[in-house]
Amino acid sequence: VIRLRRSDLVVRLTDDSDFYFLYNLVISEEDFQSLKVQQGLLIDFTSFPQKFIDLLEQCISEQDKENPRFLLQLSSAFDHSPSNLNIVETNAFKHLTHLSLKLLPGSDTDIKKYLATCLSTVKEEKQQLEQKLRKTEEDLTRQLNYAQQTLSEKSRELDKLRSEWTSQTTSLSSRHMQDLTAEREKALEIQARLQQQNEQLRQELESSHHRSTQQLTTKVSELETANRELIDKKYKSDSSIRDLKAKLASLEEECQRSKQQVLSLRRENSTLDTECHEKERLVNQLQTRVAVFEQEIKDKEQLVLRTKEVLEATQQQKVRNVESKQLQISMLEATVRSLSEELIKANGIIKKLQGDLKTLIGKIKVKNTVTVSQEKILQETTEKLQREQRELQDTQQQLRQKEEEVMKLKEQLEATVQKLDESREVLKTNENVITWLNKQLNENQLSRKQETFGMFETPAAGLRTGSVPHNMLDSKGFPSSLGQGFPITSTINSKYPLPLSCVSSGPRSVLSAHNQTSGPKAGLISSFSLSCHLLFSAFISLFL
Repeated sequence: VIRLRRSDLVVRLTDDSDFYFLYNLVISEEDFQSLKVQQGLLIDFTSFPQKFIDLLEQCISEQDKENPRFLLQLSSAFDHSPSNLNIVETNAFKHLTHLSLKLLPGSDTDIKKYLATCLSTVKEEKQQLEQKLRKTEEDLTRQLNYAQQTLSEKSRELDKLRSEWTSQTTSLSSRHMQDLTAEREKALEIQARLQQQNEQLRQELESSHHRSTQQLTTKVSELETANRELIDKKYKSDSSIRDLKAKLASLEEECQRSKQQVLSLRRENSTLDTECHEKERLVNQLQTRVAVFEQEIKDKEQLVLRTKEVLEATQQQKVRNVESKQLQISMLEATVRSLSEELIKANGIIKKLQGDLKTLIGKIKVKNTVTVSQEKILQETTEKLQREQRELQDTQQQLRQKEEEVMKLKEQLEATVQKLDESREVLKTNENVITWLNKQLNENQLSRKQETFGMFETPAAGLRTGSVPHNMLDSKGFPSSLGQGFPITSTINSKYPLPLSCVSSGPRSVLSAHNQTSGPKAGLISSFSLSCHLLFSAFISLFL
């Protein structure tokens, strides 16, 4: 809480969860001047509160970030001691303190005053909320009363609509019954017309079904042969893949062995290199020792020469010391012999080491040639392995393509089989419908024949054969055009009617030929004329 009281700035730090947490700071204009000098501030006392609020807002906006730029720190040594409130800006170089304020903890009287003000504000908020609650309750009661009134009005309107709906439904049901009777009559007429059409449709469906079955059987046989060929190709590709996998495994084993050999040869080469270096070091040491020995021999020889010269010069003077000098000479000769023997031994060791070094160098050269050849073989095997892997990938890709083709062919085969089953089911349903329609047609025709047979009487003088007059046919209501082009013959000599299947077969064959050449409309017309002709011939046979 920041409040400007007259010419003083009051800063209060509180916590909503802890009411006893209270820190106060009163900054006068004189205090601000000292603070400005101490901390190097560049603003005036009038603009200080707004700048302080801006810094606090920046700290609040940065508090949810992982690496906040502005921090607000409160540090205190003890519970009831003054605390420092620091506003710190962090960067990669240092933590820069913009402002540091020393806050004093609130005393008991300050805390009581603060709690009293908080309680008064809470009471005021409570009174305001209670007033809002009363207003909302009054508004809701008014809305509820209005809703109840509208509900009663809507229920009355609903009752009226229900009564109107019942009256309309009764009138519509009566009208519907009338329409239904008319539609039934129309349906009977349409049924008679459809019975004639279904016969021709059955024949067309049978022929089309026969053709489709033949096409599907040929297609199924072709697909089966293609499937067998693809299966054979799949088996062959599987066998080739197995062979390639075996070759790949053997090549990988050879590659591993060659790699192990190369590693062992490299290790041996490294050991030989180390041995060669050690031998060279020993040779160098021995050469240095030989050089030392040679230098000692030269020194001894010079010493012997000098001693001989001294002996020759002082031979006359040292006759008395001949024995001692001879002893010294013998001792020196013995040392010279020992040194020469050691020198010969050292030369032999050096020669032996040089021979060993030459053999080691030859072995190293052989090992290097072997390693180079092994590396070449390894490179060739790796290249061969890569080629085999590429061939294996190509064969696997071809196999996947062949499997996809087989799956597509299987799907096509299943679709064709499903279509074949559907066409068979459709054919069965059509045959059932056709048989039922034929049965109904035969029953209707038999009933009509029986009715027409009861209307006429047979002549007592016997039966006559001959043609029927044209005016007689016109008086019965049969058009003359229905019988044109069809021979009217009958061998009936009794008064009982014949079934429709016994009527002359000549017109039926003529109509079937006509149907094959004319199309669907001509077929319907010809089937209708055929049924009319059959009825006409039946009536003529009854008259005769």
